[in-house]
Amino acid sequence: MNASIDRWIDDYERRYPDESTTVDRFRSLLADHPDCFQRDCWAGHVTGAAWLVSPEYDDVLLTHHRKLDRWLQLGGHSDGDRNPLAVAAREAEEESGLTVVPVGPGLLDIDIHPIPARGREPEHLHFDLRFAFVSASGRDFRVSEESKALAWVPIDRLHEHVDEPSILRMRSKWRRWVDGGSVEPI
Repeated sequence: MNASIDRWIDDYERRYPDESTTVDRFRSLLADHPDCFQRDCWAGHVTGAAWLVSPEYDDVLLTHHRKLDRWLQLGGHSDGDRNPLAVAAREAEEESGLTVVPVGPGLLDIDIHPIPARGREPEHLHFDLRFAFVSASGRDFRVSEESKALAWVPIDRLHEHVDEPSILRMRSKWRRWVDGGSVEPI
């Protein structure tokens, strides 16, 4: 296993002990599938995602994902990179054109979700490691080819724009971090 991922996951489990089942599934993937950082590991593969907030911490940037046709957080495949924080930062910058800075006390969220079959790709699982970032370059994003659109969505009204439970869960965690004064560069 990757030592830095172990540290991220161990710290996450200490902060969110009620999510131990998800953490255990993630650890099993890492232990049983050394190729899980490649997108063709059909048992599941590690992805990195970004909860990207505005400089004022009041809005989150969402993408209308071209392939999945849903509003989601930014993120994508590891493509062999075993540093999940670097993957999430790279994906956020590629998909938005913004410069991002990681913040928080650590990993914001872990989510395991199915991706439907498409073309030659069978249905498979994304084992998503999600980190919080703040835009260091303002709000003027650029829409990449991976998105139909991008939008800054008020965090307090996120539930009006998405009904994805994992995104709403990230909002709850983010609020606890902000209210607890835990948001600082990592």
